[in-house]
Amino acid sequence: MINHIISAEEKKFLKNYDITAYDRPSLTADMAVFAIRSGSEQPEYRKDPEKRLGVLLIRRGGHPYKDCYGLPGGFAQKQESIEETAKRELKEETSVDNAFLEPFGIFSRKGRDPRGWIVSNAFLALVDAEKYRVRPGSDAWEAAWFFIDLEVEESKKHVRRDSADITTLYRLKLEKEDVTISALVKETRSFAGHLEKTGYEILEDEGFAFDHAEIIVRALIALRERTARSGRIVFDLMPEYFTLYNLQEAHEIILGEKLLTPNFRRKMAPFVTETSRQVETGAGHRPARLYQRNMEAFYDKSFEY
Repeated sequence: MINHIISAEEKKFLKNYDITAYDRPSLTADMAVFAIRSGSEQPEYRKDPEKRLGVLLIRRGGHPYKDCYGLPGGFAQKQESIEETAKRELKEETSVDNAFLEPFGIFSRKGRDPRGWIVSNAFLALVDAEKYRVRPGSDAWEAAWFFIDLEVEESKKHVRRDSADITTLYRLKLEKEDVTISALVKETRSFAGHLEKTGYEILEDEGFAFDHAEIIVRALIALRERTARSGRIVFDLMPEYFTLYNLQEAHEIILGEKLLTPNFRRKMAPFVTETSRQVETGAGHRPARLYQRNMEAFYDKSFEY
């Protein structure tokens, strides 16, 4: 609590203050939960299964958007902070109670929810998918991981004397078994003077609930930017013990590009600790050394890479 002494004058003001004089929205927390997952349940002999980035979705069991897919989330309860809402909903949907969870955007566009004025606080969540199971909540009858692909379909730049606009069309495709849902989301970045504004619009939507296609696109963009700027965030997708190959693989999956191994390992060196553990890598190959996050250096801001 803030140490604030309420004066008699302020007490009188608060006693007569009518909070119902202003319309108030309902608040929700929606989580874009990402994990690195195997792309095949039955890998080929002597070949590591392909891994891909997955996002957790629920199939809604009731209206609105019945049978459509959306992100796990829910309404804030009375006297609950929005961060507490996010943690509670994440645990209810996935059983995860200790994951990377960070807000990255507020979604309040008029008409985004047919039930009324509902403002969503979106959170980026990262988990080790093999460690947790998922289960549907009260308004969902199916919770499942979808493999995610996000590609730039078109990008245009318009530069004027004192301003500029960059328009990017993102094609979002999510797949699991025999289910595919997709969307086309337009990002517009406008520059005027020293100011930058960014806006998004859903142009096509096939199977998503609410504006969750936009939330997923923006969450993945945020994850890619954080990974490129400081790959520390990727460690929250890893198990406690991991190989350097798997760590590099996770970076490459998120960024969608190959990295030079010597450069990558040199940059990672301060943030990992070699252990005495090893893992078998298959016939004809030496066991690979397992590493852990170097906690001492990991949260030391003097370490940069």
